[in-house]
Amino acid sequence: MGTDRMGAHDRLAALGTFMAAKGLVTKLTANGLRIANPQVNSGEEAADTVTCRPRPEDRDELWFYNGGQEPIAPAYSVIDAALHIIGHLNRRAGGEER
Repeated sequence: MGTDRMGAHDRLAALGTFMAAKGLVTKLTANGLRIANPQVNSGEEAADTVTCRPRPEDRDELWFYNGGQEPIAPAYSVIDAALHIIGHLNRRAGGEER
């Protein structure tokens, strides 16, 4: 693992703070970071739970993963992760999930 001293919980907390500043509702739980778009009236469809854990394909560096356990972005890249999540939630709310 790299020299980054921030753990998975800290990275999720940082992502949650960033997402909350963008107007999304976040809640850090034992299962990960729950993120919801309150501007969408479709309920659970516009929400996801993000986790953070080592990714073996990237020398066990911490990565964010979506609720489907797909890698989103390296945990040091909060903005990239946020852009992915916002796009993902918007597609889900609009019924355009892949």
